[in-house]
Amino acid sequence: MSVSELATLAIIGAGNRGKDVYARWALEHPDEARVVAVADPDPERRNGLAERHGIPEDGRFASWEALLDGPRRADAVVIATPDRLHVAPTLRALERGYDILLEKPVAPTLDETLALARAAAEAPGSVTVAHVLRYTPFFSTLKRLVDEGRIGRLMTMQYTENIGYWHFAHSYVRGNWRRADESSPMILAKSCHDLDIMRWLAGAPCRRTSSFGELRHFRRENMPEGAPERCIDGCPVGDTCPFNAVTFYVDGLAETHGWPVSVIAEDTGREGRLRALREGPYGRCVYRCDNDVVDQQVALFEFENGVTAAFAVTGFTEENTRTLKLMGTRGEIRGHLEKGELEVRTFGRPGLRGGAVRSGEAYQIIRVPAGPGHAGGDDGLMRAFVDRIRRRKAGQDPGDALTSLQESLDSHLMAFAAEEARRAATVVSLGGFARR
Repeated sequence: MSVSELATLAIIGAGNRGKDVYARWALEHPDEARVVAVADPDPERRNGLAERHGIPEDGRFASWEALLDGPRRADAVVIATPDRLHVAPTLRALERGYDILLEKPVAPTLDETLALARAAAEAPGSVTVAHVLRYTPFFSTLKRLVDEGRIGRLMTMQYTENIGYWHFAHSYVRGNWRRADESSPMILAKSCHDLDIMRWLAGAPCRRTSSFGELRHFRRENMPEGAPERCIDGCPVGDTCPFNAVTFYVDGLAETHGWPVSVIAEDTGREGRLRALREGPYGRCVYRCDNDVVDQQVALFEFENGVTAAFAVTGFTEENTRTLKLMGTRGEIRGHLEKGELEVRTFGRPGLRGGAVRSGEAYQIIRVPAGPGHAGGDDGLMRAFVDRIRRRKAGQDPGDALTSLQESLDSHLMAFAAEEARRAATVVSLGGFARR
């Protein structure tokens, strides 16, 4: 492929994902992609991204409307706006024939999700959903092992999303995803990644689901006596509270200037952080916030081919990772994403006591490089997206995206159904969702 066939990108939403993940990838791969336009209502974020990429004034826009309604400015559009601001710019970009990289979840409601899927099916452009986990070496290796039949026929899965207590407090108590009415239910906002992986591994759509969970801990009734509105104001239990904002953002992450510090303030120096904790949402006591999303949830899924899955998502873990166990007719696989480790056990021969023999193919630990950014998924996603754009520009068949909007629809249906099952305390069939 000619180096001259580089992909040009317009970024809509210059927050953490838009600026520090997708746009940064272009800076790191200047022979493959270039950011040529940006839209964001915040002038500091907008101009900050523009200066990094050398975007002139006529490529800087205060709104996505101004960017998309004018002359075509790029090969593709990256939409990294807040969850509830995905639909309108995506529909407009589809009308204009852009290839689109859309941050997950694609939309906060079922009806909007289905409307986007119908529009994408009829549009000249394409939509790639940022389900980054499929692009990790870890999950692509796991998928290959399952498809090769290393554990026979897949029967059931146990899958846990360990959010990490600090990550949960940052994003789902103090942060942008703390309220379902401002973003979406947590199982959609946080876990559609994981539901997508389970559906991918199962190899069939989900048939039905049940779910349980609630907001139990991060509530005012659990607030320590005498706790102020903000951690910076001198909390009597500040020295021992694991959610102390000063301890976390200022002291513990003193040498970190990227995520999550870059989310709380553009100025990531000490004074900038302290000012953000005094004035912004991330300095609030976790027991005094306006959050309403669950802090733990479990869901059971049955797929149309009979595979079953038990899924748990929780904010009460030390690690921030995914752990899982796949069980098949001839063996099992245990996995730990952040360690980059897959343990494959095949069942022992009849007559052998103790099950699997720890030698040869009966017992194998596969080390998979994790890499930065969702265990290497951020890089894998951008590379695949940009490669498709460049192939199209070169007159080649770009092929279908691994995480096209149509391919990603099932995971969103699973999330909406699980949330309905949780709220109604019932079993929900997904057939009715798909027919809406």
